[in-house]
Amino acid sequence: MTSSGRAAATRDVVVAYLDAINAGDVATAVDLVADDFHNEHTSALGNSLRGRDAYRERLPRFLAEFERLHYELEDVIVDGDRAAVPYTMTCAWRGHPVCIRGMFRFRVADGHVAHRVDYWDSAEFERQTRGVS
Repeated sequence: MTSSGRAAATRDVVVAYLDAINAGDVATAVDLVADDFHNEHTSALGNSLRGRDAYRERLPRFLAEFERLHYELEDVIVDGDRAAVPYTMTCAWRGHPVCIRGMFRFRVADGHVAHRVDYWDSAEFERQTRGVS
């Protein structure tokens, strides 16, 4: 595959994955990650995990906790099998609206998301949700 073909395939997988998350489509999102998927969170409040099965178990709870979760993609920057996606995340947490900017970094292998790193400001989340119980 040419480098431009690999970049296009990477973009397609990443966008399809984020579209599935935005739609609350757990089955499709899980199908788009690798068996040994590494979901890495850099935020103090984030919880990283490894493996498609662990992701399948956690994702429904995450989507239920962050109601109406939506990642508005600001850009999709691709280089071969890697992508960087700045986003604005909106959701309702315990009924309270939340809006946070962040960045995903992806590595795609064999048509699946192999590694996802999520960079977001947990202090901003705490500021926006202070007093919500």
